[in-house]
Amino acid sequence: MSLLPGLFSSDMAIDLGTANTLVYIRGKGIVLNEPSVVAYHVKDGKKQVLAVGEDAKLMLGRTPGTIEAIRPMRDGVIADFDSAEEMIKHFIRKVHKRTTFSKPKIIVCVPHGATPVEKRAIRQSVLSAGARRAGLIAEPIAAAIGAGMPITDPTGNMVVDIGGGTTEVAVLSLGDIVYARSVRVGGDRMDEAIINYLRRNQNLLVGESTAERIKTSIGTARMPDDGRGASMQIRGRDLLNGVPKETEINQAQVAEALAEPVQQICDAVMQALEATPPDLAADIVDRGVMLTGGGALLGDLDLSLREQTGLSISVANESLNCVALGTGKALEYEKQLRHVIDYDS
Repeated sequence: MSLLPGLFSSDMAIDLGTANTLVYIRGKGIVLNEPSVVAYHVKDGKKQVLAVGEDAKLMLGRTPGTIEAIRPMRDGVIADFDSAEEMIKHFIRKVHKRTTFSKPKIIVCVPHGATPVEKRAIRQSVLSAGARRAGLIAEPIAAAIGAGMPITDPTGNMVVDIGGGTTEVAVLSLGDIVYARSVRVGGDRMDEAIINYLRRNQNLLVGESTAERIKTSIGTARMPDDGRGASMQIRGRDLLNGVPKETEINQAQVAEALAEPVQQICDAVMQALEATPPDLAADIVDRGVMLTGGGALLGDLDLSLREQTGLSISVANESLNCVALGTGKALEYEKQLRHVIDYDS
């Protein structure tokens, strides 16, 4: 009987991100890409799931007392177990139409720095959401596969995956990790930096969604050449007299706000280069560094890394989907990549 479910089920790969969750189905590619947010309706202490994904994200920061919108993932690992499980269940149901007879096999990627407890939490929620087997793959490996790097060759490849909650810097060779470190700096930390900057310098309080919009529209990692750059209108609450107001922010200010998180990412890359064995370091000089993840889309980030390291730095083609594509490829070519998928622990 154990063979039967495999015939009918569509195996999937899930990239459980802090900001977005992507689902890849074998043979179909990426079929779902939604924000990792769950909204609950709380009545008499009982929680009912109200919305998941896109609909729930619109509620973030705008909810009345009876509704709460939660982001179950923090720093790339599960922070709220029950809502994470609900979210995975919802996404699996959404893409997996015929639930009657089949249980899919699911591969999920976890940050390299995740503790065994955090890994077990992810595995448990996937299994209780209805998976037949749950495999885990390290995020840097998935990102490198998704970016199309030749990770099975005996040469050094360096990948920097900047996600919503964590930045993973890894040196890979022969299909496995030689050195990796995970720093808890990512898109969320950049949003916080923008919020804090505006609060300190302009006495303006903005929400997370506004900060994210600033980052995606005019975010940049280094000072614009003319000292100002593009600007945009933002609205928030004035802290001095408590009324909502509109003001404008330019790229130079954003670059100043993001200086610290960008520097932390640069430091992580530098430390990885210091810890790399000399022969692999020689390969990295030759091949350069690959940036993946949503954070790689921050303007001029590749240039500011290039200034600090002197290496050639390239951004992956579909950097937002790299990890999901790589996890999906690990599912398709499971026989060759058997050693990087961990099914039991």
